[in-house]
Amino acid sequence: MGYLPSPLLERLSHSLHGPDAKQYPHADAHLRLILALSHKLKRPLHLDKLATLRHKFAADAVAMQSPIVWRQSENESKLPTKNSATVHWQDKLIANADDEDMTVRCYQHDDKNPDDVVMLFFHGGGFCIGDINTHHEFCHAVCTQTGWSVVSVDYRLAPEYPAPTALRDCLSAYACVVDHCQRLNASSSRIVLAGDSAGGCLAILVAQQVSAPDAAQWLNLGLDVEKIMLSLHGLPRPLAQLPLYPVTDIETDYPSWALYGQGLLLDHTDVEVFDSAYMQQSGLSQSHALVSPMHGNNTHMCPSYIVAAELDILRDEALAYAEQLKDTGIEVKTHTVLGAPHGFIHLMSIHKGLGHETNDIIKGFSRFLHKLTTTEGN
Repeated sequence: MGYLPSPLLERLSHSLHGPDAKQYPHADAHLRLILALSHKLKRPLHLDKLATLRHKFAADAVAMQSPIVWRQSENESKLPTKNSATVHWQDKLIANADDEDMTVRCYQHDDKNPDDVVMLFFHGGGFCIGDINTHHEFCHAVCTQTGWSVVSVDYRLAPEYPAPTALRDCLSAYACVVDHCQRLNASSSRIVLAGDSAGGCLAILVAQQVSAPDAAQWLNLGLDVEKIMLSLHGLPRPLAQLPLYPVTDIETDYPSWALYGQGLLLDHTDVEVFDSAYMQQSGLSQSHALVSPMHGNNTHMCPSYIVAAELDILRDEALAYAEQLKDTGIEVKTHTVLGAPHGFIHLMSIHKGLGHETNDIIKGFSRFLHKLTTTEGN
């Protein structure tokens, strides 16, 4: 559709009762048509339909990715060819928080990671959908552009596994990366955390727990608190984090909820269903520090590069969290992608502008990190 002339795109969007340029001035005709089509095809989400949505989202997300990022795997020949990819990946099994198998996908670059950095990535999807395949293209792009190693985590999902199971799994993945940094051609002092939406929330929560472990937050959950604290003891603080349009405050409604809660890729009903699935069997309140980063301890937080999407119900809570970090004295860089909806990294191969924006975010975070490592070296 992106190759069609703008007047035709406008007419198609109008026929679908989609948004116009006055409503979303920073979104071009192609993106507004994508939003119109998405809204037209969208069906109301219900808690008992999450399994169906999980399969549909997985299929749709992979279908939107460039075939190029799937053409090379660890099982293919490593003999160099003229058009061979420079990124290789392999799925591996590690232990989750309950010592069961959990899959992680490890990406490595042929250039052997010149910055000694490993990015630990947590996928989005409302804590209920998504997996390492749905976010393969973004992780592949990070590895391709930076040369860093990337580890993407297939943590357990709600409602089968309510909060704080996903966080516990992500903490286990962090400890595993610390133990195996050498195999990833990285340093344990140069771990960065990243994730989008719910995954951005998990990235922040992991950073909080690693930087300032607090046994009191884990009490009354039927868990072995001593074991959890022992697993966190001595872990190095992450070098930085990259939360993309993150969930930061499940309890509070911000102005962007009223502005962008209907007609976009993530709406009020979606959020309510995801939150219900994640929370109803958890025994935690929505303001608990293991759920909402705004209510956690940020005094020792790592430097943060926080990305918000303009046309996003979660926009204002992401920016409010950035301001909270600044008030605490944490080094923070914010970047708002104008005209972008929630989940825009999934559109990087089907919308040219959002592809450029996503690549610019990776470049911007790389520059942010280089500044930190230069300071570290001095």
